[in-house]
Amino acid sequence: MINNTQETTALSVVIPALHEVENLRNLLPQLQTVLNELGIAWEVLVIDGDSRDGTEELVASFGEGFRYICERGRGYGKAIQRGILECRGEFLLTMDADMSHPTAFIRTIWDARHDTDIVIASRYVPGGKADQPIGRLLLSRILNRFFGIGLSIPVRDMSSGFRLYRTKVLRSLDLEYTNFVILIEILLKSLGRGYRIAEVPFHYQPRDKGGSHARIVQFGKDYLRLFFQVWKKRNSIAFPDYDWRAYNSRIPLQRYWQRRRHDLVLGFLPSPNNVCDVGCGSSHILADLPCAVGVDIRRDKLMFMRRTNKRLVQADGLKLPFGDAAFSSVICSQVIEHIPEENGRLLDELARILAPNGMLILGTPDYGRWQWRLTEWLYKKLAPGAYGDEHVTRYTRETLEHALNQRGFSILRSAYIGGGELILQARKNT
Repeated sequence: MINNTQETTALSVVIPALHEVENLRNLLPQLQTVLNELGIAWEVLVIDGDSRDGTEELVASFGEGFRYICERGRGYGKAIQRGILECRGEFLLTMDADMSHPTAFIRTIWDARHDTDIVIASRYVPGGKADQPIGRLLLSRILNRFFGIGLSIPVRDMSSGFRLYRTKVLRSLDLEYTNFVILIEILLKSLGRGYRIAEVPFHYQPRDKGGSHARIVQFGKDYLRLFFQVWKKRNSIAFPDYDWRAYNSRIPLQRYWQRRRHDLVLGFLPSPNNVCDVGCGSSHILADLPCAVGVDIRRDKLMFMRRTNKRLVQADGLKLPFGDAAFSSVICSQVIEHIPEENGRLLDELARILAPNGMLILGTPDYGRWQWRLTEWLYKKLAPGAYGDEHVTRYTRETLEHALNQRGFSILRSAYIGGGELILQARKNT
């Protein structure tokens, strides 16, 4: 069922092409058959680099649902950007014109679209395969491994161009690259917004006719340039999965700290039921409380946490959107020190939403201890992109306990991480 003016287009297929008329002559009728079998409204956009080889006439011969778009700006990425701009579909599928992406596999990709934002046909997940010359296969493997480790991208096949996207995801990204590097750029910027990425196993076979338009040396240079451009940001708190990755950090001290905090907070929690985690971020604490309500001011962190939690609320901790005494337990770990001129306003809100006899688990650095002052100094030196410069309100154990006592709390238990980060368990008496 092709698109018409009365229907909302479900799927746009974008095919970058340059001197591909012979391959398109075979591809387009196969594509038309498969798309009709999906039973959805669709369109096909052939983004051609002004080939003047009969591509325009060929696309026009297929009639309704097929569009020829001439893009004189050179490069694969330029064609993808033009497709994003021109398409009408809720979803956008990119595929090559050279018959290396079999049309029959579109149904598999389409069926995998639920609960994710990007679906990649992957050669390198279990069940996937690539029939490529050994040199290209080795280069592709090295490239994916290098970026996967260096930038912590949880994708096996980052260079696959056979993908399905939610169109609104692509339109939310400020894409820069006009060549094949755009494939990794999309993944990095999608991760930065908390979008979900899934891979399905795919058997790649080389092109049927013609030669590849990829320029390997320039391709490699551009990939390296992208790597060094984003490495610092990727490993900073700007990315929504920073807390999540810190739990499994390759830095032993960071890994220990995150895991110790996780264990103490959950150990102080009397029950996993009716819990609110205020300032949850992208933590494993929230992930291990699947029925808890997670609250954070950053939407991208909440989007990241969709993979483990469903009850997520974007809100300011100083104006929590819950009624009085709504929760039996409230967690607030490493939040109050980030609020300028806090003056107890967050503590007031935490006390308000907590039921009488409810439990508050609160964590913050103890600036009364030399251990924390030393830790923070080292932290700023070793991890300048992390949270060291984000602390603007500085409690000591005495000032924090006094503030909690004023609000009707009794301190039941406490513990330190590294002698400097304080975790308190406090009961609300009234």
